[in-house]
Amino acid sequence: MKLSVRKKISILPVLLFLAVGVAMIPDAKDPVGVGVKAPKGAEMLFDGSRKMLDEKWTYWEGPRFAAAMPIKWQVEKDPAGSGMVLNSNDPAGAGGKYGAADIVTKQTFRDFRLHVEFYVSKPGGNSGVYLQNRYEIQIFDGDTTIHGLGSVINESIASPSPYRLYTGSGKWNAYDMEFRAARFADGKRTEPAMVTIYINGKKAHTNQKINQVWGGPNSGIDGGNDGGKGITDTPGGLKLQSEGHDVLFRNVWIKPLVLKEANTNF
Repeated sequence: MKLSVRKKISILPVLLFLAVGVAMIPDAKDPVGVGVKAPKGAEMLFDGSRKMLDEKWTYWEGPRFAAAMPIKWQVEKDPAGSGMVLNSNDPAGAGGKYGAADIVTKQTFRDFRLHVEFYVSKPGGNSGVYLQNRYEIQIFDGDTTIHGLGSVINESIASPSPYRLYTGSGKWNAYDMEFRAARFADGKRTEPAMVTIYINGKKAHTNQKINQVWGGPNSGIDGGNDGGKGITDTPGGLKLQSEGHDVLFRNVWIKPLVLKEANTNF
């Protein structure tokens, strides 16, 4: 049966919508974005339970450490969903004292696929995700600068803040990453670390090289080595930062990988 002109015209918006929708689908080979479940072979690092927090995480006892076990981060009700979430607002980190009460996984990693969901409760909320307890991926509401939200700290010129992909405070956001650790031969670094990042399902950085740690000796396991450039071959845990703000986390999982080639594009 032939469509009338009126019917043909009426379906044009639908066809246009579908075309735009397909164009907006990210080119990741794996699902990315808020709500993505851990795939086969991945390990849950935080599922909303206090039990998992205590089993898999500890404080990072760096130079500015000022907290005491047990972890004072609170498990509380999800303000914009169901289930329980983790609040990074530790009393020891009040006033933006990064390093005073950060938490890190007891397990360490080299190459991996990572998923972290975060919720900034109020404007100006600040935290961060540290890969291998070395390299910071910024969480800072309102910061659109070269060190702003979603940026790979210290690689800002080549990798500025993709702030446009952030949905704002009071909403859940997701980082999906594939990370390749630095490579070494005879104790010397031959290849820098590398990461590809999606923010809320949209690609933000592709094969971004990371040449040094952020924050000097207060930052991570190699922080005090040669101004942050003295990276070692020591594997590191996933670290989440406490800076005295109500930044929440949920659905945190990691899948160890072995990336032989210098390519994290997924």
